[in-house]
Amino acid sequence: MNWQEFTALLVLATAMSFSPGPNTTLSTALAANHGLRRAMPFVCAVPVGWGVLLSLCALGLGALLLAVPLMALAVKVIGVAYLLWLASKIARSRQLSEADAEKMNVGFWQGAALQFVNIKAWMLALAIVSGWIVGRSDPAMRMAVVLPVMLAFAFVSNLAYALAGSLLREWLAGPDGTGRRLRGFNLVMAGVLVITAIWMLFL
Repeated sequence: MNWQEFTALLVLATAMSFSPGPNTTLSTALAANHGLRRAMPFVCAVPVGWGVLLSLCALGLGALLLAVPLMALAVKVIGVAYLLWLASKIARSRQLSEADAEKMNVGFWQGAALQFVNIKAWMLALAIVSGWIVGRSDPAMRMAVVLPVMLAFAFVSNLAYALAGSLLREWLAGPDGTGRRLRGFNLVMAGVLVITAIWMLFL
């Protein structure tokens, strides 16, 4: 892989990883509601699930998904339904407490599984496999470069959003402790997930 290809990979990884999506929205919401420690299992799950997805696409799963429209539709429908369910959970979370963490119920395994119903993750995996790996003379070597880069971006981007969410905790609590700021914040986060779900329907 020459430096031009590697630079293009970094540009794509930056744009896709740091732009708002289901993963970054959930990282922010979890950290804002329950603290950075509570969000870390999800933050760590994203690169794990994403890495498995990218590897499977490189082995041909992506081509199978494109070849069977019914499978692509199933991924889309399940993903939309899951995002709407998560949005409802976030919208109902109104307390800055560990005891309330069960309302969101998004841990490591849920975070890893989310990658397989996240159309944004599929689009990125398919773009990387088709543009940087498949049809090249050294696919294994390219995968050895691409995979750690993408895992690092997935982790750092979600960690950055989680840190931002955790820094908002004191402000969200508000001076009166009524939780009005938190309710407003959670409604915005839920709205972002709903908009993402609607966007997924038209892909």
